[in-house]
Amino acid sequence: MRVLLVEDDEPIAESLRRGLLRYGFEVEWVTTGAAGLAVTTHYDLVLLDLGLPDTDGLDVCRALRLRGDVPIIVISARSDETDRVVGLEIGADDYVSKPFGVREVIARIRAVLRRARPENRPQGPQSYGARLSVDRKAARVRLDGDEVALTPKEYDLLAFLTEEPGALMSREQIMEAVWDANWFGPTKTLDVHVAALRRKLAGAVAIEAVRGVGFRLIVAPDVPADGPASPAEPT
Repeated sequence: MRVLLVEDDEPIAESLRRGLLRYGFEVEWVTTGAAGLAVTTHYDLVLLDLGLPDTDGLDVCRALRLRGDVPIIVISARSDETDRVVGLEIGADDYVSKPFGVREVIARIRAVLRRARPENRPQGPQSYGARLSVDRKAARVRLDGDEVALTPKEYDLLAFLTEEPGALMSREQIMEAVWDANWFGPTKTLDVHVAALRRKLAGAVAIEAVRGVGFRLIVAPDVPADGPASPAEPT
């Protein structure tokens, strides 16, 4: 997942860049609106500061939106509600006010990407390696062709983690997406559900814990359940 970061404040940009890299994103960082508009490589989302040295970020936002529907999150120190409203009205998908935490930005990126994805998401079963498939339309999971009995929350957790295999998801992101943004119960319930998925899907996927942050799902190499085929005997 590639992010175009348009931000002239170096400390803020470096903090965002390091945070995004830590969560599995690729980052292209530019410091002016002109440089942002000149980028020709593909990117999946734009983080756009309004206070750029060469032009108003709102003008950059408008120009980017005229080019296509790539998600845009505006980041700004401006406190005027008018700027936030105008930014959203001309095409921004979300607005983050400075100062902010990197985790908040990551959570907003995930939310914006989830909203942008449904139209393009395949409706049939999706395979993850040779052994696991998830059918989001039917809410069914199969391992080696056999349906796996999952509780509703186990399914929701697996569906969320398989949206971006290999990406690091914070505990807060997972709790908000799978449980509720206002969940006040113990977060140990997440560990219980992760343990259940590890047990039921052993060998097909691994759910790695990153201490103090969250979890990432890793798809096992494409090796069938009975292992690699033995080489043929010489004749």
